[in-house]
Amino acid sequence: MEDAKRQTNAFLTGPILAPLVRFALPLMLSQLLQAFYGGADLAVVGWFSPTASVSAVATGSQVMQIITVLVTGLTMGATVRLGKAVGAADPESAGRTVCGQIRLFTVLALGLTAAMLLAAPAAARLMNVPDEAFAETVRYVRICSGGIVFITAYNGISGIFRGVGNSRSPFLFVAIACLVNVALDILFVGGLGMAASGAALATILAQAVSVAFSARYLRRHPLPFPVWSFWRQGGRAVGGILRIGAPIALQDFLTNLSFLIITSIVNSMGVVASAGVGVAEKLFVFLSIVPMAFMSALSTFVAQNMGAGNKSRADRALGLAQAISLGCGAVMFLATCFAGGTLASLFSQDPAVVAASASYLRACSTEYLLVSLTFCFLGYFNGREHTTFVMAQGLLSAFLVRIPLSYALSRLPDAGVFQIGLAVPASALVSLALCLGYFFFLRRRDRRGPQGWYHKG
Repeated sequence: MEDAKRQTNAFLTGPILAPLVRFALPLMLSQLLQAFYGGADLAVVGWFSPTASVSAVATGSQVMQIITVLVTGLTMGATVRLGKAVGAADPESAGRTVCGQIRLFTVLALGLTAAMLLAAPAAARLMNVPDEAFAETVRYVRICSGGIVFITAYNGISGIFRGVGNSRSPFLFVAIACLVNVALDILFVGGLGMAASGAALATILAQAVSVAFSARYLRRHPLPFPVWSFWRQGGRAVGGILRIGAPIALQDFLTNLSFLIITSIVNSMGVVASAGVGVAEKLFVFLSIVPMAFMSALSTFVAQNMGAGNKSRADRALGLAQAISLGCGAVMFLATCFAGGTLASLFSQDPAVVAASASYLRACSTEYLLVSLTFCFLGYFNGREHTTFVMAQGLLSAFLVRIPLSYALSRLPDAGVFQIGLAVPASALVSLALCLGYFFFLRRRDRRGPQGWYHKG
């Protein structure tokens, strides 16, 4: 953990840009591999299986994404608390946080697994999955649900490493999972013709291998503070993790639920529209890697500096991250607006699916400019423990803008995926406006005194 100690020192003193980018780069690579990890399922199924199987994987993976964001949201609660403890040089609080996370995630994994195994058919019906893809979607969700324990363990371990300032190890863990997943996808889907079920099986086996490796790695590279000696006190940290992480988890859950509702609207248009929008949503994960990585990086950077009382340093980091993110967002805007078909062809060989995906991407293209700023704001607010606002802005933009507008646009004469896609940048604009307003509200409040920004917890 010497790298983590050096990274922590760099976060708290000296230049800002270099350590922030060094921490963000492995996160970007991890995001890229995670996107490739999920996209490999869809791409291999698109190459070797019929359109109905593509629809099953596209819809089923969105259902499973809801589970993933619940876990990652709660993980952020532990990461922020851990980062603050590291910045404040409080090893006891750090140890309690890790023990609390283990307790919380054990219960969470068992509960989510049971719920999803039972709820898979109902979820597929609520999604208006086309009849020809219904059975495959249910099988995909149920097989993936068997790996929820691995999703939980991977995110928990990775969140601990990020909290202490180590973003390289999580990249290694996801790289292993990605390689195993691609190899098994080719074997199960391409070689054995298992279609969506093969993609699901490849996913959970890859996750299991990654968790086994990360657990062994953690034993060989112990944390820079005691853990198990605080096991009995771990229950005291659960409330703090939930206070920070639950609003993020709820916001991410409901935001993804809003996209599922939109997918349900699109699914009523048929299997081609369903597959096309599914491909576009997969591409979003690839194309938004930079702002997503800076969101995670800022959460840790800001948390450590707030723990050390360096608020002005946290503010400067936000501005630097947004400048880089916006430049990358401009490139993604051009790519989705003018080359959406080329991007979509990476995931499907069906001309109709590619055309539908390109149309949806063109409608959503402005979103990439907006989220490049918004995601950085959200990482900053997470690091400052203002996660209730993060939740509120997400719910407002999703349920007061994205869903109602998507439905209204779908009712227009001759409406297609392009019209529905216009709701996405509209909701992103509302999110950015809310974040700007809240940032200036905090700035005015901060000027009234140092106790206005520091929260002890």
